[in-house]
Amino acid sequence: MSLNRTRPARMPERVNSTDREPLDRLLRDASVGHFAFVEEGRPVVMPIAIVPDGDDILLHGSTGSWWLRRLATGIPVTVSVMAVDGLVYARSAFESSMRYRSAILFGSCTPLDEDRKLAALDLVTEGLLPGRLGELRPHNRRELAATLMLRMSVDEWTLKNSTQWPEDPEEDIAGDTWAGVLPIATTYGEPLPAPDLRDGIRLAPSVDRLRGTRRALSVR
Repeated sequence: MSLNRTRPARMPERVNSTDREPLDRLLRDASVGHFAFVEEGRPVVMPIAIVPDGDDILLHGSTGSWWLRRLATGIPVTVSVMAVDGLVYARSAFESSMRYRSAILFGSCTPLDEDRKLAALDLVTEGLLPGRLGELRPHNRRELAATLMLRMSVDEWTLKNSTQWPEDPEEDIAGDTWAGVLPIATTYGEPLPAPDLRDGIRLAPSVDRLRGTRRALSVR
């Protein structure tokens, strides 16, 4: 059986494999990708923080990570990302669902050399911790040597987007059960100071700007 990696068998109307903008929004919102590959004949899936950079994806970790070193050889990888934007409350459990955005990406990774690693690390820091970069000391030589930075080139991808309402049959609509959508939003809480934080050190502006606010997801 021939497998079309970007066309699902069901609900093709929810699939987009050409418009890059909604994919980029999802990659920014999801923050974590699950990388699947084959190791010694067995499937492996590993989660890691991701940050989009143009049409590519940046990921990083320790040079001691066996699976990142494996990805650095250029083996084929498949990445899954997903964001849940709401719960769909139908009048039956069968019709209840979620509003979500999910994507599957296919490609391979290459390691970045020392000249490109520093700029990529800054992009990752800003992508995961907005506004934090200017508050930090520069990376030192030991930290750079201990970090493996990879860039994933995306060859193919498919995006699935569900913004549905309940799709109840007429006999259920005639009943008295509430139906609708409950949006899901992430809110930043109160910062927890490190146990070894010295007295008198004020909260970082980048943290202060986010606390108590909703995470601004780029869903449309």
